[in-house]
Amino acid sequence: MSITEETRRESYELVDAKTVRRKVLSILKKSSAPITAHDIAKELHGQHLVPYPVRQAVAPRLTELVDSGSVEVVGKVFDAETQRNVALYRLASEVTG
Repeated sequence: MSITEETRRESYELVDAKTVRRKVLSILKKSSAPITAHDIAKELHGQHLVPYPVRQAVAPRLTELVDSGSVEVVGKVFDAETQRNVALYRLASEVTG
Protein backbone atom coordinates (compact mmCIF):
# COMPACT_ATOMS: atom_id res chain seq x y z
CA MET A 1 0.00 0.00 0.00
CA SER A 2 1.38 3.43 -0.91
CA ILE A 3 1.79 6.17 1.67
CA THR A 4 -1.04 8.21 0.17
CA GLU A 5 -3.37 5.22 0.18
CA GLU A 6 -2.46 4.54 3.78
CA THR A 7 -3.02 8.13 4.94
CA ARG A 8 -6.31 8.28 3.01
CA ARG A 9 -7.46 5.07 4.72
CA GLU A 10 -6.41 6.37 8.14
CA SER A 11 -8.31 9.61 7.56
CA TYR A 12 -11.40 7.73 6.37
CA GLU A 13 -11.37 5.60 9.52
CA LEU A 14 -11.47 8.75 11.69
CA VAL A 15 -14.66 10.00 10.01
CA ASP A 16 -17.97 8.73 11.29
CA ALA A 17 -19.41 8.50 7.78
CA LYS A 18 -22.72 6.99 8.91
CA THR A 19 -23.42 9.89 11.27
CA VAL A 20 -22.45 12.49 8.67
CA ARG A 21 -24.68 10.83 6.03
CA ARG A 22 -27.58 10.78 8.50
CA LYS A 23 -27.04 14.46 9.36
CA VAL A 24 -26.82 15.42 5.66
CA LEU A 25 -30.18 13.74 5.08
CA SER A 26 -31.61 15.52 8.11
CA ILE A 27 -30.44 18.90 6.80
CA LEU A 28 -31.93 18.19 3.38
CA LYS A 29 -35.25 17.14 4.97
CA LYS A 30 -35.45 20.45 6.85
CA SER A 31 -34.56 22.55 3.82
CA SER A 32 -37.51 24.00 1.92
CA ALA A 33 -35.39 24.33 -1.24
CA PRO A 34 -32.38 22.57 -2.76
CA ILE A 35 -29.09 23.58 -1.14
CA THR A 36 -25.39 23.44 -1.92
CA ALA A 37 -22.73 21.20 -0.43
CA HIS A 38 -21.13 24.32 1.04
CA ASP A 39 -24.37 25.20 2.86
CA ILE A 40 -24.57 21.66 4.23
CA ALA A 41 -20.92 21.83 5.32
CA LYS A 42 -21.50 25.12 7.17
CA GLU A 43 -24.41 23.59 9.05
CA LEU A 44 -22.45 20.43 9.93
CA HIS A 45 -19.49 22.53 11.03
CA GLY A 46 -21.82 24.44 13.34
CA GLN A 47 -22.82 21.09 14.85
CA HIS A 48 -19.12 20.14 15.22
CA LEU A 49 -19.50 17.15 12.88
CA VAL A 50 -16.97 18.30 10.28
CA PRO A 51 -13.72 20.15 11.01
CA TYR A 52 -14.13 22.94 8.42
CA PRO A 53 -17.14 24.62 6.77
CA VAL A 54 -16.04 23.64 3.26
CA ARG A 55 -17.68 21.51 0.60
CA GLN A 56 -14.80 19.01 0.67
CA ALA A 57 -15.90 18.05 4.17
CA VAL A 58 -19.23 16.67 2.90
CA ALA A 59 -18.62 15.90 -0.78
CA PRO A 60 -17.74 12.21 -0.24
CA ARG A 61 -20.93 11.65 1.80
CA LEU A 62 -23.05 13.49 -0.78
CA THR A 63 -21.54 11.35 -3.54
CA GLU A 64 -22.43 8.20 -1.58
CA LEU A 65 -25.99 9.47 -1.03
CA VAL A 66 -26.40 10.38 -4.71
CA ASP A 67 -25.03 6.98 -5.76
CA SER A 68 -27.47 5.24 -3.41
CA GLY A 69 -30.41 7.19 -4.83
CA SER A 70 -31.24 8.98 -1.56
CA VAL A 71 -30.18 12.41 -2.80
CA GLU A 72 -30.33 13.97 -6.24
CA VAL A 73 -28.61 16.86 -7.98
CA VAL A 74 -31.32 19.16 -9.30
CA GLY A 75 -29.49 22.15 -10.71
CA LYS A 76 -26.72 24.59 -10.20
CA VAL A 77 -26.29 28.06 -8.74
CA PHE A 78 -23.50 30.63 -8.69
CA ASP A 79 -21.70 30.65 -5.33
CA ALA A 80 -20.43 34.17 -4.62
CA GLU A 81 -17.95 32.92 -2.02
CA THR A 82 -16.15 30.50 -4.36
CA GLN A 83 -16.95 32.40 -7.58
CA ARG A 84 -18.07 29.13 -9.19
CA ASN A 85 -21.24 27.42 -10.27
CA VAL A 86 -22.05 24.69 -7.76
CA ALA A 87 -24.56 21.85 -7.63
CA LEU A 88 -27.84 22.01 -5.76
CA TYR A 89 -28.94 18.94 -3.80
CA ARG A 90 -32.27 17.74 -2.46
CA LEU A 91 -33.74 14.51 -1.16
CA ALA A 92 -34.62 12.17 -3.99
CA SER A 93 -38.32 12.03 -4.79
CA GLU A 94 -38.59 8.36 -3.79
CA VAL A 95 -37.19 9.27 -0.35
CA THR A 96 -39.57 12.19 0.19
CA GLY A 97 -42.70 10.40 -0.75
